[in-house]
Amino acid sequence: MSRSARTPRSRPVFLNLAQITLPVGALTSILHRLSGVLLATGVPALLYLLQGSLGDAGDFSDTTALLRQPVVKIFLIALAWALAHHMLAGVRHMLTDIDVGSSLGKARRTAWGVNLAAMAIAVLAAGVVL
Repeated sequence: MSRSARTPRSRPVFLNLAQITLPVGALTSILHRLSGVLLATGVPALLYLLQGSLGDAGDFSDTTALLRQPVVKIFLIALAWALAHHMLAGVRHMLTDIDVGSSLGKARRTAWGVNLAAMAIAVLAAGVVL
């Protein structure tokens, strides 16, 4: 009897992403990467807005009119979250590299702290922008 006749065929497994529960540290790591991508794309846009605001009075009024758009406001809030999260998660990661807070319980608490603090900063930014 051949080997393939004895073992059942492996079938593809349906991967339901909604049912996967990630540890908070993994979620923080994924959000750290996402915030880095957002910053890499958002900082040039902010520089463009800054350049537009530093021109003559017409350019300044055009830039302020652009900043009043709801989509731009949401982008600015997301960018504030990204900056806060990336900075806080980066500091957390550097501290765990030197073995500060790297035990499982402390790592989970600091990951929750990073996520909640970044959201709080985004809410504060929303209060300023909106």
